Amino acid sequence: MSEMRVVGVRVELPANQPILLLRETEGERYLPIWIGSVEATAIALEQQGVRPARPLTHDLLKEVIAALGRELEQVVITDLREGTFFAELVFDGDVRVSARPSDSIALALRAGVPIHAEDGVLEEAGLIIPDEQEDEVEKFREFLDSVSPEDFRGADT
Repeated sequence: MSEMRVVGVRVELPANQPILLLRETEGERYLPIWIGSVEATAIALEQQGVRPARPLTHDLLKEVIAALGRELEQVVITDLREGTFFAELVFDGDVRVSARPSDSIALALRAGVPIHAEDGVLEEAGLIIPDEQEDEVEKFREFLDSVSPEDFRGADT
């Protein structure tokens, strides 16, 4: 199992589909995960340190967990089946709850807990970006610095 860090979220064109990019903290593999626009917004807001006037669902969930006296210890991306990623929220006492990776990561960022990916997931879906393509990763980071949460809202909202 490898610890991952969130590189960021961007919208893949022309499909207008948000993609979350993770990278191994002690390695060179990247893990791209297509996610929904609501979760993309939640992740982007948290990364940018933006506090909405009213709590978002992931903020509420964090508060509910604390109010119940539990502690989220980590998030694990556990599986990839037929193009769909699976994750677990791991709480104190090794209590595990199945969840979508996008929701799990939005919550992990708010709770300040580590994000891990199982080796099998990284072997199947992880990408190694050669040095000459590191420039693309830098462009991705620059994009993230210039994007706003409104960019993740769909045309129908």
